[in-house]
Amino acid sequence: MRPLSAWPLEQRRKLIGVFTDIDDTLTTEGAITPDALQALADLKTAGLHVVAITGRPIGWCEPFARGDVGRGVPPWPLDAMVAENGAVAFAMGQTGLQGSLGGARALSKLYLQDQATRRSNYQRLQTVAQQVLRAIPGTALAQDSAGRETDIAIDHSEFARLSAEQIDAVVALMRAAGLNASVSSIHINGWLGAHNKLIGAQWIVAQLWGRTLSHEVDRWGFVGDSTNDQAMFNAFNNSVGVANIRRVEAELVHPPRYITQHERGAGFAEVARAVLVAR
Repeated sequence: MRPLSAWPLEQRRKLIGVFTDIDDTLTTEGAITPDALQALADLKTAGLHVVAITGRPIGWCEPFARGDVGRGVPPWPLDAMVAENGAVAFAMGQTGLQGSLGGARALSKLYLQDQATRRSNYQRLQTVAQQVLRAIPGTALAQDSAGRETDIAIDHSEFARLSAEQIDAVVALMRAAGLNASVSSIHINGWLGAHNKLIGAQWIVAQLWGRTLSHEVDRWGFVGDSTNDQAMFNAFNNSVGVANIRRVEAELVHPPRYITQHERGAGFAEVARAVLVAR
């Protein structure tokens, strides 16, 4: 991982869009910071596509995608939020000005899998979740599980704490049951299907803009912080890890090309500044 200062100006100048993870990339201590929120808005105002792609459930994403005026939650200035590791997304409406931090907006909900597949998978996923809880003492479902439609999640660092051995055991059990499994900075996710964050990124670019991401991947950047971001780090030459990725550096087969000086939301704001100064 090279310092962000080594990111060539010409590569930054060519960017048309940025994908970003959410937890511990945009957020700090579980909440988006004002500098990260403003960085999203600044990227949008500059005319870039901005897409969040996360293991969080689609139900968790909705208040941030739509905006909740009553709770004082502004809509995040994004084109889309792709949730559950690429399986489901909100595409943002165009109400108000791009980059605006105020007002609510309409959303379009998109699914990668058809309804029959989702229904069948859901039942199987719930069965595996209960197997994990019975087999591995100390495990608990993620508190955002009620909002999940296409995966399951075990909490390892958000509200619960699991050891490395427990995390490995959960991953092994999920995979033995035929699920895909990945570990984010807070959860262990399990799902059925060939998708991951990279597949989700390719899908949303085709859905929203009718384009093929692999044909223009050098014109997109990605910012992340965890082992479940490795497919994205590997695919994007313009990939950046916020500084807290150092905690899992030894586990990365595919690290990001560059790394920020700052952690979490401050690190994302650092990336945004590097992109914008090149325009």
